[in-house]
Amino acid sequence: MTDTDRYTVISADCHAGADLLDYKPYLERAHHDAFDAWAATYVNPYEDLLADTADRNWNSERRVRELEQDGIVAEVVFPNTIPPFFPSAALMAPAPTRAEFEQRWAGLRAHNRWLADFCAAAPGRRAGVFQILLGDVDEAVEEIHRSVAAGLTGGLLLPGTPPGSGLPELYSATYDPIWRTCAELGVPVNHHAGSASPPLGDEPAARAVFMVETTWFSHRALWHLVFGGAFHRHPGLALVLTEQGSGWIPGVLDMLDYYHGRLVSAASEAADTAEAKFGAGLADAMGKGPSDVWRAHCYVGASFMRPHEVPLRDRIGLDKIMWGSDYPHDEGTYPYTREGLRLAYAGLSTAEIAAMVGGNAARVYGFDLDLLAPIAARVGPTVAEVDEPLDEPPADATSPVFAKGGSVRVW
Repeated sequence: MTDTDRYTVISADCHAGADLLDYKPYLERAHHDAFDAWAATYVNPYEDLLADTADRNWNSERRVRELEQDGIVAEVVFPNTIPPFFPSAALMAPAPTRAEFEQRWAGLRAHNRWLADFCAAAPGRRAGVFQILLGDVDEAVEEIHRSVAAGLTGGLLLPGTPPGSGLPELYSATYDPIWRTCAELGVPVNHHAGSASPPLGDEPAARAVFMVETTWFSHRALWHLVFGGAFHRHPGLALVLTEQGSGWIPGVLDMLDYYHGRLVSAASEAADTAEAKFGAGLADAMGKGPSDVWRAHCYVGASFMRPHEVPLRDRIGLDKIMWGSDYPHDEGTYPYTREGLRLAYAGLSTAEIAAMVGGNAARVYGFDLDLLAPIAARVGPTVAEVDEPLDEPPADATSPVFAKGGSVRVW
């Protein structure tokens, strides 16, 4: 690539959803009266969904225009607004009663239908991530088939199983039909940050504790599926861990390899030790060790990478990293994506940058790079632009990637 060539930037972490009342046409008619009653008294708990900029979630033309202004040509679309019958974001809501559970399933189906239409409004430029609940595996499998048939190529959004949820843990074979269906249909399983933390209450320390623990609870999906043997039983399964950072991955893989080797070794010995019992059956269930499973099946939606994470790219796997802007969240890089890319990637080879900002996401989510090339040629950041180090952050930037202390680079 020359200095004037432009990168094809695909955000592997964006969010969207319908305005509250606009979900009604996507609900089964049997739920319309209940929806009217629910919507009449619902109070949205999220300030960003009440602000003047909330329509970024559903205004397709505005969204295309702003993403193009930011140098982005395509996006993986995670949910953001409140689906029908949920008190808060779908993945953060506590386990409901059976009646609420049925209504919430209807609400998620409505969101998935809306999302299919939203993605169709920008052909080839949006990979919608559809939602399920884990409390009914058969219904989840049906919804996976429906969503993929409707054109949602972003794959499944995997809820967490936080302590107190009453759900089987993610390593349970209970969920094998879900893994099998995603593997057979060739769509990834996505696990987004914030989806697995238990409720922490309203004490003053709760927000700080949430920030400390939320990514750890999200990381659990990795070792649950690895040690549970999901990838061994379903060789086509792919897992994407999104908005959880990426710098933690090499250390966690080292830890998982250590425990795997230690327990498998103990189980292979004739001695009847405690560790031998812990490791019994592990080798047969997993097939490969954790690092090998990572290399064969796993990816990271690294969102806006910090400079201190970039030197770890080879240990993480250059072919595993997918950059994301987190649009339209305040913590996202919009409208300073070009500056965020410069901050992280200035000085790297063009091949490495091209892979992380778009090539890997195109491969994982099925974007057509030939279709996107003319758009990138018009709006993408140039090679020379990204290669210029960022000396000062934008004064009004809201993304933590630009904050002092947000990286090892000192302003």
